[in-house]
Amino acid sequence: MTDLQPQKEFRLKSGPTILNYIKRFSATEKAIFGLLIIIAAVTAVAMAVNVNSYFMTEIPGNDGHLTEGVVGLPHTVNPILAVTDVDRDLTALIYSGLTTYKNGAFIPDLAASSSISRNGLTYTFTLKDGLRFQDDTPLTSADVAYTIQMIQDPALKSPLRADWKDVTVKIVSPTIIQFTLKQPYSPFISNTAVGIIPKHIWGPLNNDQFALSQYNIEPIGSGPYKESSIGKTGGGIPSSYTVSTWSGYYDAKPHIQSITFKFYADEEKALTALDNGSIDSLPSISASDASKLASDTAQAYKIISAPLPRVFAVFFNQSQAPVLADQNVRIALNMVVDRKTIIQTALNGYGQSIYGPLPFDTGGNSGASSSASRSLAAARNLLEKNGWKRDPLTGIYGLAKKGSKTIQTLSFDIFTADTPDLKQTAELTKNSWNALGAQVDVKVFEPSDLYQNVISTRKYDALLFGEFIGSDRDLFAFWHSSERNSPGLNVALYANSKADKLLESIRNTALDSAREDEYSAFAQLISADMPAVFLYMPDFIYAVPKSLRGVDLRTITIPSDRFNSIANWYDTTDKVWKIFAY
Repeated sequence: MTDLQPQKEFRLKSGPTILNYIKRFSATEKAIFGLLIIIAAVTAVAMAVNVNSYFMTEIPGNDGHLTEGVVGLPHTVNPILAVTDVDRDLTALIYSGLTTYKNGAFIPDLAASSSISRNGLTYTFTLKDGLRFQDDTPLTSADVAYTIQMIQDPALKSPLRADWKDVTVKIVSPTIIQFTLKQPYSPFISNTAVGIIPKHIWGPLNNDQFALSQYNIEPIGSGPYKESSIGKTGGGIPSSYTVSTWSGYYDAKPHIQSITFKFYADEEKALTALDNGSIDSLPSISASDASKLASDTAQAYKIISAPLPRVFAVFFNQSQAPVLADQNVRIALNMVVDRKTIIQTALNGYGQSIYGPLPFDTGGNSGASSSASRSLAAARNLLEKNGWKRDPLTGIYGLAKKGSKTIQTLSFDIFTADTPDLKQTAELTKNSWNALGAQVDVKVFEPSDLYQNVISTRKYDALLFGEFIGSDRDLFAFWHSSERNSPGLNVALYANSKADKLLESIRNTALDSAREDEYSAFAQLISADMPAVFLYMPDFIYAVPKSLRGVDLRTITIPSDRFNSIANWYDTTDKVWKIFAY
């Protein structure tokens, strides 16, 4: 005989079932009861959704793609030969170095650790375990040594050769590499960010083959991205270049799965592509074009920018123009320059004023000149207190030389390159100086002509020019007296023994706090001597999709540095429970 369990029923105090109660409802009561049931169900679902949302968080998606326009073509996607922005962009993604530049400092990349000897001459790097190139070949210290040896080879004419001159390379073990300098050089660490090339690929090639190898366009690196496809025109000219994430990368894998670079002959064509949606992003946009793009809020892109460490100034050649040898003249000229108008007019607001030679923060960057108010009256008073007299007819100042009837006229020319921003800056500066009482004209040259026939020969009165200060922050080439003659970059022909000693000491000082003090002292010397009138630091301007997040330009020194934060970029998101987000 089978036991049958009686079915359970819900009853109210052993009375009729709930269903029997509902059957007794009137039509109106049943409608109200049904509505209450629906409200309860909806409320329960809403509460469940809210509770779920409370425990959920948004994370970057891993399915992003970016199409970026660039002006120019790839030539040598090789870190030891790259000279163009296009080449540097691609090498930044495909290759990796012992160190990388992030958040304003050089940190280990391929290296697991590093050390510097007490005398500052020997740098030792230990590689991470299990490093491999994108062809699955091990990356060892032999590859690092080979890369540096190729940079040092004069036959290859690497633009990095000067950085590695007189550096001895020693392979200590397959994972330990050592560099020895002849004398301490604190900025040396910046050199170690150069991408490492595989010896097994390049080693069998002679120098002629090295420059012509297909691996300059189809590279094998160890970075987060690898070359996946190259589009070409009917004539075989590259039209696009796609890189995709590499599964064997040793560090955080980027969220943007692939980036396609499309190449354009000039900025106008690239801007057209941005406007019609053929590309998502465009770097290194001119200030005038950026201003127009930023005003069009209906587009799918946005404009972001950050200061580039490029010091634009009018450098005085006191040997060519003796009138500029008068310190009071140089100070007066500095007092009347309208930097705000220059930035708003010539740069459309994409820049920042500077008052000294340092494009980075330190206590002495501004110097005394930044606190002096712009005052035409004060500048004229300074000149007149020191013997300068203004001609009532021409308005030009002159100075009578002692023991001579000759009058020295406050007159000189500004030399600069034929680019829209520099020409406009020169004209605005000239106008300020003309208003002071100086007779100033602007002479414009094609950039190549300016360098070869003006800068190299030092034949200019005053030069409106930009100095690029790298992430190494080394100012030696721009201000040390040994660099006054070409090819040195001391275009102000500045000579000050105290400044020389500070610049030399900065190179030999490893302690950051001590270097900052020396930078400050150096800036104060420049402020007092006034060998140049410092104007502005321009912005790097980048059009990116409105949906793109994680781009960090705060420590950019060259355009390719925008990819320093590539691991954090994303344009799609997913939601997961918070416990799975970490």
